Amino acid sequence: MTAIAPGTLPKSSPRGSAARARMLRGLLPALSLALVLIAIAWLNPRAISYFGFNLMLNLAIPIALATIAQMFVIAGNELDLSIGTFVGFVGCVTATWLRDAPLIGILVLLGSIGVYALLGALIHLRKLPSIVVTLGMSFVWQGLAILILPKPGGKAPDWLLATMSFKPPYIPFPILAALLIAVVVHFGLMRTSYGVILRGSGGNAAALRRAGWSLLRTKIVLFALTGLFGVLSGMALIGITTSADANIGNGYTLLSIAGVILGGGEFVGGRVSPVGAVIGALTLALAASPLLTFMHIPPDWQVAANGAILIIVLAARVLISRRER
Repeated sequence: MTAIAPGTLPKSSPRGSAARARMLRGLLPALSLALVLIAIAWLNPRAISYFGFNLMLNLAIPIALATIAQMFVIAGNELDLSIGTFVGFVGCVTATWLRDAPLIGILVLLGSIGVYALLGALIHLRKLPSIVVTLGMSFVWQGLAILILPKPGGKAPDWLLATMSFKPPYIPFPILAALLIAVVVHFGLMRTSYGVILRGSGGNAAALRRAGWSLLRTKIVLFALTGLFGVLSGMALIGITTSADANIGNGYTLLSIAGVILGGGEFVGGRVSPVGAVIGALTLALAASPLLTFMHIPPDWQVAANGAILIIVLAARVLISRRER
């Protein structure tokens, strides 16, 4: 028999187990999406088609953009409780001023991104809890949306309607758009040197400060990116719904947080995944209505069922993380 050197198994076995746990943890968002797709295919095979995916993922693009917006804030160890009402505000601006007075609409949307950047500076300089500041801003965005559009109405610009109704061959537009969003944000945040700096502001702010980087600037950039993708989410939503409502994006706050966490992100440490966040958004979009509808779950119970799905996935991730440690 071949002799085994003392200490060989205790060192190699845990290392291999941790590597497998890390790989499983990274694949968990994709596994969650695959399970939802398998369940839909089993319940209604006709839904797995070009037309079916276009219908089921109709609202996936604005949800994915709102999730990416939330991801930038979470990357800096912050949380945005106003992204849903901000999406509604952008929707009202898009369906009114951006259509009737494009120059004013563009200036208002750019100004709203600037407000988000100022919020990042305020939170950093005054050391204010982002939850409190963004919760207060949620009422501001909601009030502004009501002032712009007191009752549902307006109309999306023609160019936006044409963009969101684009029908490419072979692959549904929502899937192509999701892939594009994931690739662009992944490259910018995970593959560039400044992306490392942005993530470092949440992972190790002290080391970043010692290296000479401005935490104020990184916080401003992260919140400005949140505002930018929030604007894109609101515009995409109006391009799909064709009209606006001051309350149209209220549910996006919790959806965006759930999408980031479902996609492998964490509230602390700057650990986020753009690809995982988009996959999490797609999973929520599919589970929010098509899957639960095919299962004949009443609408009153669908919110609870969504929460149960999220809890199950997060519980599995906690178990995997323990195995990794």
